[in-house]
Amino acid sequence: MKWSTKYTSAIGTPYYEDDSVILYNIDCVDGLGLLPKESINLFITSPPYNIGKEYENIMDMDQYVDWCQKWLGRIPQALKPNGGFWLNVGYVKYKQHAKALPLTYLLWDKIKMFLIQEVVWNYGAGVAGKTFLSPRNEKWLWYVKDSENYTFNLDSIRDPDVKYPNQKKNGKLRCNTLGKNPSDVWQIAKVTSGTDRSSPERTSHPAQFPTDLIDRIVLGFSNENEIILDPFMGSGSTAISAIKHNRKVIGFEIRKDYCDMEIERILAYRNEQKELKSQQELWSVNG
Repeated sequence: MKWSTKYTSAIGTPYYEDDSVILYNIDCVDGLGLLPKESINLFITSPPYNIGKEYENIMDMDQYVDWCQKWLGRIPQALKPNGGFWLNVGYVKYKQHAKALPLTYLLWDKIKMFLIQEVVWNYGAGVAGKTFLSPRNEKWLWYVKDSENYTFNLDSIRDPDVKYPNQKKNGKLRCNTLGKNPSDVWQIAKVTSGTDRSSPERTSHPAQFPTDLIDRIVLGFSNENEIILDPFMGSGSTAISAIKHNRKVIGFEIRKDYCDMEIERILAYRNEQKELKSQQELWSVNG
């Protein structure tokens, strides 16, 4: 039986499907409620921040938190016992109390799982502040279903940039030969836009994940052939990373134009990989 049958039988006909991707043009609140119980290994997502992007309607902050609770509440039942959930959120103005309140403060306890830790994603590009410090980070929250049994592949995500790789203690190397633990502060460049500064992977989506960032989560917190789900697929970065690292991926996306963007990106990536493989085979024969 195809791996996807379990999900298509439960959710219905997908908008797009191939050997490792299932994409639904659906509201994630509905999609998450249809998932088979304990069938997903890893959730990765970044919901709308309620700041007025083209894909969202501004809500009262209490309404926004209530809406988040609806979709967040459906993740634990679909997550496998040793599974994990990575949530990315930014900042919002909050009533008369805050100019830039981290959404983590409003949402962290609404997720009925065990919080391992907060990870700070630090980047160079961003808004330039004049009456406040220029914001240069967003937050990731890492949750697990079972605090004693969860997937964590540290060796897969070690940072090889070690300042003193040959330092020893009692005659033994102090640093792992694969590199150091990347810590809870990740310095990974954002996907930028604009003339002469646009990232090569830039799409028309206004809030695109860099695949370098998603690669670290996919490699560190899931295993090959496992199932990853992004409830807000957006530009499709989660799908690209999953394909690249031999995982299966399911995406929910409420906007049809974004679904089309994701499909175009997936097909382009697959074509690039086929061309690369053909070139490598040609070089091998001629070598």
